[in-house]
Amino acid sequence: MKKLALTSLLAVFAVSGAHAANVIDGNPLYRPAAGHFASETAIASHSEHTDTWVLGEALSYGVTDKLSIGVATDFAEVDGFDAAEWGDMTFGANLRVLDHGEWKADVYGEYGFTPVWGDHESFLDKDATVYGWTVGTRAGYQTADWTVAGHVEFAYQNTESFNWGDEGIHTWTLGLDGQYVIDNDWNLVAGVEYTGITDDGFKNAGKWDGVFGVNYNIDETKYVGAYVSGEMAHRTGDWEWEDGFGFGVKFGIDF
Repeated sequence: MKKLALTSLLAVFAVSGAHAANVIDGNPLYRPAAGHFASETAIASHSEHTDTWVLGEALSYGVTDKLSIGVATDFAEVDGFDAAEWGDMTFGANLRVLDHGEWKADVYGEYGFTPVWGDHESFLDKDATVYGWTVGTRAGYQTADWTVAGHVEFAYQNTESFNWGDEGIHTWTLGLDGQYVIDNDWNLVAGVEYTGITDDGFKNAGKWDGVFGVNYNIDETKYVGAYVSGEMAHRTGDWEWEDGFGFGVKFGIDF
């Protein structure tokens, strides 16, 4: 259910050289405080085989300081709108189960479908729409100057929301994200993620996504970032660059 490496790998805190609670700046362990919204908007492009642009939006709300809910979606166009689609629509919830000093841990679940509306297709076309469920956990160590966080996800996709038969696709995702705070204004982020299809024993299907970015803190509630990304896919026993390299920009705000 993830079209963008940017949105799945960068998935925040820097005031006076130290982390402050609920200050958004691209940290992988950020979460909105109770009663706050957080929005992250990304524009990304991949141009190895086709000229593709994707606009993604992720909006979350802090129900409490430990529980947040969210929705994410994206829109894509290919080769100057030769093809276009309203792609993923995902709904999720995230619960912080550990907040002990520098150690943090979350568990989360998501439900989504794609595409919402594709080129020459009707709304949620029954012959084209894929539905998916995801459960996962993210845990990490956060200091005033740097953060490292890993995540593990299990996902199931099928052409029906509640069809749990063998014909669906089961995937595991393992990832590692980090942030280094340079000063009050700038920080660096990087991440790597592997997704494999368990139905074939990880033999001939899977991919690595990587991303590196620089964020600038406009103030405590807003940041902008620029990123480069790459994807390497596993096909018939060989590794190859599937989509080449991409680039993107992101804007985040806590309100």
